[in-house]
Amino acid sequence: MEDFNEDTISLLKECNAGVKMGVNSIAEVIDHVRDERFRAMLNRSKEEHQKIGSEIHRLLNQCGESGKEPNPMAKSMSWLKTNIKMTMDESDATVADVTTDGCNMGVKSLRRYLNQYQNADGRSRRLTEELIRVEQQMTTDMAAYL
Repeated sequence: MEDFNEDTISLLKECNAGVKMGVNSIAEVIDHVRDERFRAMLNRSKEEHQKIGSEIHRLLNQCGESGKEPNPMAKSMSWLKTNIKMTMDESDATVADVTTDGCNMGVKSLRRYLNQYQNADGRSRRLTEELIRVEQQMTTDMAAYL
């Protein structure tokens, strides 16, 4: 069994929670999407999140750790914001708006965790950067739907 330092484990746990939040958020809005290209883009992003999440989970298992659930308050606030906005306007633009906000919050959090857990190993830092890239790409791809 490999040695995983405390920063590595903490960073992986935060990324695990972030992936779960991202996948749940996409699942929450995808049925509202009318444009097929937009729906396909969301599905691709969800699959990328799940692929990164599987690798994070594998690493956490290697060090005998379990994953982390998203912060219940953050999850509740996200759900509330999404559902209020979708009730008022169930358009692709609204889906793009709430998803872009979620991606931006995710990127900010992941950057903060990279700074906070500076002693995390290279593999966990690369996975975090990959997750940031996926979130940023989503934001770029959704710009056409805002």
